[in-house]
Amino acid sequence: MAKWTPKHEAPEPLEGPVVATITGGTILWFVLFLVQIPFYNWFAERDLMWWVWTCLAGGGLGLIGIWYVRGRDAALKRSKAESAETSPDEQDAAAARDESK
Repeated sequence: MAKWTPKHEAPEPLEGPVVATITGGTILWFVLFLVQIPFYNWFAERDLMWWVWTCLAGGGLGLIGIWYVRGRDAALKRSKAESAETSPDEQDAAAARDESK
């Protein structure tokens, strides 16, 4: 069986408002959970309780996601600031070292 090899390079990942997207999704999961609470007995009678608990789990995992993407965003900003602080001479020297390897 031949190994698959790509015919072109993969595109760069898209960057967008990641923190806002995850926060909005988390809020949506919690709102769906709260909307379903008044109908708790209806879901229980029809053996559909997993709908309620899925929304709560989505909100809980969303909180973890918010924590993660905020840390990632801060690390990206720190990295960009550190690279901006590096002088052009140091960047040229680092690039030359990388090329010689």
